[in-house]
Amino acid sequence: MNDTTLALHGLAIKKHGSAAEVAQITGLTEAFVQAALDAAVKANRAAAAGQKFMLQPAAQMTLRTGYSRDFAAQRADAAMQATYDDFEKINEQLKQLITDWQTVTIGGTSVPNDHSDQDHDDKIIDKLGRLHDRAEPILDRFSAGLPRLGVYKTLLIAALERAEDGDAAWVSDAKCMSYHTVWFELHEDLIRVLGRKRIE
Repeated sequence: MNDTTLALHGLAIKKHGSAAEVAQITGLTEAFVQAALDAAVKANRAAAAGQKFMLQPAAQMTLRTGYSRDFAAQRADAAMQATYDDFEKINEQLKQLITDWQTVTIGGTSVPNDHSDQDHDDKIIDKLGRLHDRAEPILDRFSAGLPRLGVYKTLLIAALERAEDGDAAWVSDAKCMSYHTVWFELHEDLIRVLGRKRIE
């Protein structure tokens, strides 16, 4: 996959993102991504709204069609596919942990967590830290098969550290590169790379 296609791939993962946001998950420079996305807009492969971009449907289709060629080595790599299966086991646990973070049970009824119970939140963040410790070897195995995936480990650690420092937004807030946001984007990247399907 060349760098221009990688920029479009990053935008597909972001769905609606700026050049800076795409650069953050692809390892490309912001200047290169900006130029690539501006060119995509001129070619009608992407649409722009302010500083944000979005791929056009035809470009999405072209991108997906090329994945079998661009990621042939990873798709044929038994170790990468086995690592993804291990990732999915951690993913199921993370989904439950995020549910436990976002909701609490009061009087037998599940309600949104207003984060007023610091003890409850601290316990969830501790569990998230332990889950991350188990995820790290898996993340390293992905990086061995496709080095650019290493950026996600860095972003996950940064989000976890901010959550552990007391900023609750960095657990699952969709408006920042929270732990859950980064994990979701990693999952989407892996699905595209390895030709897998998201398990709902």
